[in-house]
Amino acid sequence: MELRKLSWLYIFCDILSASSSATAASHHTCNGPLVSTLPEVSSDSSSHSSVSNLPHFSIINSRDGAGGWSPLVTDRQPWMQLDLKDRMEVTAIATQGRYGSSDWVSAYLLLFSDTGRAWKQYRQEDGVGRFVGNVNPDGVVHHKLSHSIRCRFLRFVPLDWNPSGWVGLRVEVYGCTYKSDVVDFDGRSSLLYRFNQKSMSTVKDVISLRFKSRQAEGVLLHGEGQRGDYITLELHRGSLALYLNLDDVRLRFSSGRVAVTLGSLLDDQHWHSVLIERFNKQVNLTVDTHTQHFRTKGEGDSLEVDYELSFGGIPLPGKPGTFLRKNFHGCIENLYYNGINIIDLAKRRKPQIYSVGNVTFSCSEPQLVSTTFLSSSRSFLSLQATPSVLGGFVVRFQFRTWNPDGLLLSTPLALEPQRLELQISNSRLRLTHHTSAQQKEEVSTGHRVNDGLWHSVSLSSRGVQVTVTLDNEPPSTIDLEDHMEAADSIYFGGCPSVNVSGCENPMVAFQGCMRLISINSQPIDLNLVHQGVLGNYKELQFDTCGIHDRCLPNYCEHEGQCSQSWSTFYCDCSGTGYTGATCHDSIYEASCEAYRLTGSSSGFFSIDPDGSGPLGPTQVYCNMTEDKVWTVVTHNSTDPVKVQGSTLQKPYIMKFNYSTSPEHLMALVAGSEQCQQEVMYSCRKSRLFNTRGPFTDAPENEPCLYNWHHRGLIDTTHGMPAVARGSNHRHCTDSSDGTPLSWWVDRGGERRTYWGGFLPGVQQCSCSLEENCIDMNYFCNCDADIDSWANDTGVLSYKKHLPVSEVVIGDTNRTGSEALYRIGPLRCYGDKSVLNAASFYQESSYLHFPTLQTELSVDISFYFKTSAPSGVFLENLGLRDFIRVELNSPSVVTFSFDVGNGPVVLAVKSHVPLNDRQWHYVRAERSVKEASLQVDQLPLRFLEAPSDGHLHLRLNSQLFVGGTAARQRGFLGCIRTLTINGVTMNLEERAKMTPGVSAGCPGHCSSSSSLCHNRGRCIEKNSGYVCDCSQSAYGGPSCKEEVSVSFDRESSVTYTFQEPFSVMQNRSSQGSSVYRDSSWARESMAFSFVTTQSPAMLLTVSTFSHQYIAVILARNGSLQIWYHLHVNRNPDVFSPRSTSLADGRLHRIRIHREGKDIYVQIDKDMKLKYSLSLDAELISIKSLTLGKVTGLEAVDGDVMQARSKGFIGCLSSVQFNHVAPLKAALLNHGSSLVSVQGHLVESNCGTLADSTILHSQADHSETVGRGKKPLRNASQSNPVVIGGVVTTVVFIILCALAVMTHFLYRQRQNKADASINEKEHRHNLETAYRREPSYQAEPAYRTELHLHNRCTIRDTREYYI
Repeated sequence: MELRKLSWLYIFCDILSASSSATAASHHTCNGPLVSTLPEVSSDSSSHSSVSNLPHFSIINSRDGAGGWSPLVTDRQPWMQLDLKDRMEVTAIATQGRYGSSDWVSAYLLLFSDTGRAWKQYRQEDGVGRFVGNVNPDGVVHHKLSHSIRCRFLRFVPLDWNPSGWVGLRVEVYGCTYKSDVVDFDGRSSLLYRFNQKSMSTVKDVISLRFKSRQAEGVLLHGEGQRGDYITLELHRGSLALYLNLDDVRLRFSSGRVAVTLGSLLDDQHWHSVLIERFNKQVNLTVDTHTQHFRTKGEGDSLEVDYELSFGGIPLPGKPGTFLRKNFHGCIENLYYNGINIIDLAKRRKPQIYSVGNVTFSCSEPQLVSTTFLSSSRSFLSLQATPSVLGGFVVRFQFRTWNPDGLLLSTPLALEPQRLELQISNSRLRLTHHTSAQQKEEVSTGHRVNDGLWHSVSLSSRGVQVTVTLDNEPPSTIDLEDHMEAADSIYFGGCPSVNVSGCENPMVAFQGCMRLISINSQPIDLNLVHQGVLGNYKELQFDTCGIHDRCLPNYCEHEGQCSQSWSTFYCDCSGTGYTGATCHDSIYEASCEAYRLTGSSSGFFSIDPDGSGPLGPTQVYCNMTEDKVWTVVTHNSTDPVKVQGSTLQKPYIMKFNYSTSPEHLMALVAGSEQCQQEVMYSCRKSRLFNTRGPFTDAPENEPCLYNWHHRGLIDTTHGMPAVARGSNHRHCTDSSDGTPLSWWVDRGGERRTYWGGFLPGVQQCSCSLEENCIDMNYFCNCDADIDSWANDTGVLSYKKHLPVSEVVIGDTNRTGSEALYRIGPLRCYGDKSVLNAASFYQESSYLHFPTLQTELSVDISFYFKTSAPSGVFLENLGLRDFIRVELNSPSVVTFSFDVGNGPVVLAVKSHVPLNDRQWHYVRAERSVKEASLQVDQLPLRFLEAPSDGHLHLRLNSQLFVGGTAARQRGFLGCIRTLTINGVTMNLEERAKMTPGVSAGCPGHCSSSSSLCHNRGRCIEKNSGYVCDCSQSAYGGPSCKEEVSVSFDRESSVTYTFQEPFSVMQNRSSQGSSVYRDSSWARESMAFSFVTTQSPAMLLTVSTFSHQYIAVILARNGSLQIWYHLHVNRNPDVFSPRSTSLADGRLHRIRIHREGKDIYVQIDKDMKLKYSLSLDAELISIKSLTLGKVTGLEAVDGDVMQARSKGFIGCLSSVQFNHVAPLKAALLNHGSSLVSVQGHLVESNCGTLADSTILHSQADHSETVGRGKKPLRNASQSNPVVIGGVVTTVVFIILCALAVMTHFLYRQRQNKADASINEKEHRHNLETAYRREPSYQAEPAYRTELHLHNRCTIRDTREYYI
């Protein structure tokens, strides 16, 4: 049996080799001209302007006639087509304008067909259907097709032409003859290929075929074996499904068969290619140009099929003509099974082939002609209704679409103003009888009729009933009061733009395809409509269905779910941990360090170490101590474990499963500054490494291994003793054999025989390094092998080996021998990416990296600081495509790129200079859906990508950072934390070997990522740094001090926005015309509170358009979040926690919205995700109110009750986007933007919470009374503020004296200039935010600058930094 398999495999490989060679040869020579040899009658057109402009004059370089084809000027949809007389393989096309004229085509579509009636649009890579044409009459523009076309007819459809001339066209088509073996199945037939033996067992299979189908269901291929193997290839709902199983009987008899599905819209009556390649369990399924790789089910590696394979259906054994599943109805060509031409065998009537039913060897072509409704607002088809002899009317047609809404049919009735409307509404079919302007009757049927499949509709009127029938569903009926007669006209797809009695587009017109239209049993010839003989129409495309699957391939990243309309696709990112148009952006921070910078405290968090990269989010514990932020990852055995009875031959083994994947662990360790893992080993007569110490033969004055470290002989670079690498020190003797009895295994699976506290490469423990082993003859306490408990505990800190994946213990089998061990969790701190920086001090210098691999999506983020007026941050070029981010002028950052649709430029302009030697943040992103640019906290700039444009960004040069390939417009300054698609570029490493660039960046703000907290901004000063807390809800020198206010029942703080304010303003007008501005619905809210009252109103946001967001405590004290974004719908209400938060404790709430997705975090809990019923943007924000609300317009019951009760308690550190209303009220009392009602006192919520818990029975008013002074006296100083100011002043004076000493050595003019510059900078900083449009929500904020004086060493390169 095995020999037969092997010989068959050799024969099969020879067949494949020969077939591949023949195919390659044919493609190599398939480029001959096809048009020049055609007769004149092979050309046709929609019209021609004269006999000298007939289509047969349209041959490349021909000067006959008028030098090419031109249509009539009145031709609404001109086209020119070629009949190649037989099916040919077309590999390239070329176009030229009309000779000696100003007529040429600058853009066109290419359609192809086998029949000349049913056409399909050719699409290039990226799904682009538009071909670029000519720019003059005589130049020839060639296009090599990315995939060849096999057809008989070609049609050129001009889209654009010379605006100073008219359409003029000459063409040539290149290719070769195409031959194929074809078989036609009528839906009741099949072919059986019978084996020479009982069964066929193969470890490798290659099956290829091409098919075109008339229906969305049908079996193409089937085979099965008695042991449970099977293979089935079938059409299901227009997609191709492959069922494949190897040697698993359970799956054969279960209903849980799992299919691999690929392709869609495969019932379009056009040819599609299929290739199945299998080797053992590995399978590739290719449909047209899309391939899916998968591993098949089953326990075996071979596919064993009994008796036969069937094509076109699955016949029942012993019952010819009876089939288990729906048969295939259509044509198959070039059907090969492991190199065997099945159709050729059938045509030659070979005995291996058995035919069931009517099988023919030519492809019958049905005359199913479609028309496409192109516009969702302007397309319509108007037809006259021929009277029915029996009275009433009957209209039938088929449609397919992706859109959930659209008007299918409208007809006025004889009795005005009555009319009938048939429309798609919310993905269902709805029939409406309008009896008057206010009255109507409706029935609905169907479900998800916008699934892209063909659906049949019948609408009929008989007697006093109107009936609509969809597909095979039961009819739905409306009863009438009288007989119904249709008027003269029936409108399909929409209504004319001019007012027509009895026709109104209810929402949108139909956008999709229709065919087989009949009125009163009279089929409608759409060709006559196209010629203008019958009916009227607008924006239709005839003879083709232009539906296109925009979810194939799926451009939604991170397993986002794709859905689509006619013109675009959408990504549902629910449950992925990502957001954005293509689920590209992680909703989580990259590290615990990043969470600390946003103001979070210790707790469990989800981090995404590689951002938008392939790794998903993972949960860790963030331990945020005062000096470090530790990331803690636990495993399955962190408790002490007792071990007995193990030997070296049968050791005890414990494998550790961590709470996150190995890939996440590697990313975490690699991105951290330091990692460690504590290992504890307590022992009694249980040795670790079985080694002896250095004192057996060594003189007392000779250094041995235990004190090498203290003598400076340990080489930490190589992780091993210098003596061991060949020093002149004498090696100490060891009476033990040194075979380790216990060890641990690192993350790479390597055995490690050093214990915690020592360096890699040496079998020792920490007591040897510290010289405190209980027996100095041994390097570990446990190796002394004493009959009492000893301990070897230490910390493993060599990052490349962490974490510990396995522990092996082998010496606990002797009498009285036992061990107790514990491996602690992995703990890491520091984020290496935060401070990775480079300084550029020559305009011609740059850093280069490998080419960006970002064809479909890229996100780039970094920080920069400079004093130069312009410079390129980064650039990567292709042949025509490019991507570039640059400082275009002192106040403008631009993001530009070209993916083949023309250059696109996004620009963000700041109202203050960006070359102020301060750090600024830039984030640029481009995907197949949109592009965006963010600079600091300025409004996000969005552009939407064209729906039918190029998608792939094709680059081939190196990535240049800080300059360009031309060494011009280079950047002078610092770039820090450059991250591209989640990968941080190592700027420092490249800078060390590049002239004109240095690693790191001078300045105080470059030395630490945590100088300023809670969104505070670090600002460089000559003598130190300051923290600008104006964009933070916190205050103090480091933006860490909470801003708290105590409220009573009548208290409130209302922040009024200066103007109708959209959350995502977008005022820039630059950008390519093919991209469209769009906004993104998002908000962020955070606050802390203490209360014992419920219900209570915490926060309310209202808009001028009667939308609102409300955060309340319900009657039971639970948190409720209300989103009322659609005034005509019920609000969305979310209750994250059922327990009461009115418990007198301090609670921190964070709410973030991205489109429909809302993320809520309460205290240290994990983020919870909710989804709105519909997405919407807050339009024209009016105000934000804390506490009691007065004058709020109509709201729902629970919100109404909460707003009347107000809030009694303490609110702290409130932030909405970039607005901090509490701080605005405290710092800017009397501002026109901040309205304070009732009695407010500055407070401390943390202290108040402690007091409330200790005195829970105390009256709440007394608690308020014991607070600080009321807000109306907030301008008066208190002792704490005075003490802080005095301390700061004294500190400034002392440091100023030190600075003055340094300045004595400088020129007096430099000293004066520096003083002037600092004053001007402080003035600019205080006024900058008042002029920002995005900061107009808080223009009255006083800039909070707390000077931190530090000694500094000036660098000559610091001029630009």
